[in-house]
Amino acid sequence: MSLLDRYIVRTVLGAVGLVMAVWLILGGLYIFIGQQGDIGVGHYTVVDAMWYTLLNLPQQVYQLLPITALIGSVIGFGQLARGSEITVIRATGVSVARLAGTTLLAAAVLIALEGALGEFVAPQLQEAANQQKAFSKYNSVGFGGGAGAWVRDGGLILNVARQSGSRQFVGMQVFELSPGHSLMAIGRAASATAAGQHTWMLGGYTESRFFYRSVDGAAAPPGCDEHSTQCRPPPVDRVTASPPGQKVLQSNVTAGFLGLAVQDPEQLTLRSLWQLIQYFHTNSLDARQYLFAFWSKIARTVAIAFSVLLALPFVLGSMRSAGAGTRTMLALVIGIVFFLLQRLIESGTIVFNLDPVILAWLPTALLAAVTLLLLARAR
Repeated sequence: MSLLDRYIVRTVLGAVGLVMAVWLILGGLYIFIGQQGDIGVGHYTVVDAMWYTLLNLPQQVYQLLPITALIGSVIGFGQLARGSEITVIRATGVSVARLAGTTLLAAAVLIALEGALGEFVAPQLQEAANQQKAFSKYNSVGFGGGAGAWVRDGGLILNVARQSGSRQFVGMQVFELSPGHSLMAIGRAASATAAGQHTWMLGGYTESRFFYRSVDGAAAPPGCDEHSTQCRPPPVDRVTASPPGQKVLQSNVTAGFLGLAVQDPEQLTLRSLWQLIQYFHTNSLDARQYLFAFWSKIARTVAIAFSVLLALPFVLGSMRSAGAGTRTMLALVIGIVFFLLQRLIESGTIVFNLDPVILAWLPTALLAAVTLLLLARAR
């Protein structure tokens, strides 16, 4: 890497860092204001809210990096153009292709940062923030001792022993009751994973199901009248046991209720998403939401390269004579459109049963087409 390359990369990364700092201040303030309604619940204090905000900042960086890369690159190259450095660089014979290659070096650093945040930093810190908030607010939910946490959801009673990792729980017991409050089944899972909204993926699940002897022709246990003082459940006819396997459990008792796991697919790592996709496909379940999240995370990371490259036409094309404020505002509009388009497509993928892979790449493809077209016209 030449001295010129290092200078351009340093200028671009410095401007991106400055823009990211501004975004983080605004984003952190927004998160902290959103926590005001929870302060005072249980033992959740202002200090806890500040820690929650700080631990969520890496996720903010991860989500906003494509936009800040575009705005920061425009500002960085604008500084070079304002000092006539771009003019001098072009006058020495440096081609647009050479400048684009140098720009991609800065993009590679940002892409590496995005990948590290998405896989190793942001989800773990956000998980820690949710766990800290849950234990502060719901101090009655305990995972200590031998009892674990007990929660009832309609005809289901769930007992979770303890947390073993990100979204992972050890020893979930499932008690299924009939409308008449008779015990229908007892199940135990060696592991339980929060797989999505109102969905648990149970591993090593064994179940004992009770079948009651028919009473007066009734095929199902009649249960007991809760107002009766003399009530005897029907006799058990037989009990069947299932071998260990996997089971998808639908329950309103979500991991988000306990505050110990992440439910939003956008907040999962690529490895976790891929495992969920394989599991859902194996069990013939709808995995569109996870497919979109998986490819969207990859496409958003790739989009950083085109976001940085898009800054070049701003200083080489017809926009080179525009002011810094005009260029920055245009870059901000493009970034916001990219962000909103991605969110709109996410909703359309789930609601309208569209191909999640194609739609996940659509915003990045549009950004790439615009960038390459403007670069081809730059002189």
